[in-house]
Amino acid sequence: MDVIRLAILDMYADTPNQGMRAIKEIVRSFGPALEWEVFNVRGRAEVPGPDFDIYISTGGPGNPHDGDGDWDVKYYQWLQDTWQWNQQAGQPKKHVFFICHSFQMAVKHFGLAKVTRRKSMSFGTFPCHLTPAGALDPVFEGLPDPFYIADFRNWQCVGPDAERFGAMGAEILALEKIRPHVELERAIMAIRFSNEFVGTQFHPEADPEGMLDHFLDPGRREQIADEHGEKKYLQMIEHLNDSDKIGLTHDVVLPLFLGRAIRLLKEEMALA
Repeated sequence: MDVIRLAILDMYADTPNQGMRAIKEIVRSFGPALEWEVFNVRGRAEVPGPDFDIYISTGGPGNPHDGDGDWDVKYYQWLQDTWQWNQQAGQPKKHVFFICHSFQMAVKHFGLAKVTRRKSMSFGTFPCHLTPAGALDPVFEGLPDPFYIADFRNWQCVGPDAERFGAMGAEILALEKIRPHVELERAIMAIRFSNEFVGTQFHPEADPEGMLDHFLDPGRREQIADEHGEKKYLQMIEHLNDSDKIGLTHDVVLPLFLGRAIRLLKEEMALA
């Protein structure tokens, strides 16, 4: 049996983060089923080639419209090449998961919606609602509606282009929490771009233990309370301690994506 190879596209621009640790832990849980490598996209302009079967493109800081003319050009070329690869018959497909910053860049690249700055930063843990398509999607199997997400962003994807969604065969899987008192459009929180491409605005890799360790630091607690309020901080800690919230999302979304990708790839390799 051919080895299944995974590339992690690190989009954190060399900034300290919890995301890379959490993603690596999920990937390691698959043991010898996956051979994997990390590419520092924004720090060293590294992008993987076509010799990988699965790709996870991470979150990261900053404006999704910005680039330096090097890493961003290479990233969009990788994205387009990988998409084009899957349009060809007779070879195993490539599976891609986009997270947060990468999700925004993919939405922009495919012209599916507007990528705009939020009125204020979304910071913390929140309910997230599945669409009818999301309720049937294999990466959300077993999640309640609403389910809970870790969400940290200044940007959002809004104003979906129905014609473009239809042309691509893409579907919106999840939307921002319902806010009846706020007269603003609810942001798109997850999209199925194709059978092999899927992405979330939120961080499905976020694990309660790692987040608690990070946010219980006294200095960090003080900073969050100053910037976002003590109530928001305490709510986030409560959600992290509840196994039916962030822990459940962590255990479902990325593991189901990887498990499904491995299974489909093995089926295709057996037929090749």
